[in-house]
Amino acid sequence: MPTLDEKWTWQCDSIIPSDADAGRRLLGDMLRQLETLHWSKRDIFGVDLAVEEALVNAISHGNAKDISKHVRFSCRVSPRKIHVEIIDEGPGFDPARLPDPTEPSHLGCPRGRGVMLMRAFMNHVEFLDRGNHVVLEKERNL
Repeated sequence: MPTLDEKWTWQCDSIIPSDADAGRRLLGDMLRQLETLHWSKRDIFGVDLAVEEALVNAISHGNAKDISKHVRFSCRVSPRKIHVEIIDEGPGFDPARLPDPTEPSHLGCPRGRGVMLMRAFMNHVEFLDRGNHVVLEKERNL
């Protein structure tokens, strides 16, 4: 979790419909902030991939692309850290029950890849509530 003395330079708290274009606009705004703060291309790539996966999961799996349902997106950016929370209105899931997509028997199955990518590129990934609330954090590599 962010420290009390974290100096956030950009914050975004939005509620969007379950629409991929709305998610892409939020993602673009967030990435521009990281670029403005001169985050490395590698860090920006990882954050982009992880947050996009979380947004797509919320829109497509959590809310089943139902545009009457919404996704909450909260983001805080500082020169050294990003903190993102995404909450959907879906039933949730148990991330511990996802198959390991790197096991030979699951290589052809797409389930679990998004969560695996989030964990690979972020320093902290946590699923809260019933699994419909994800917290992602990344500390900038200097």
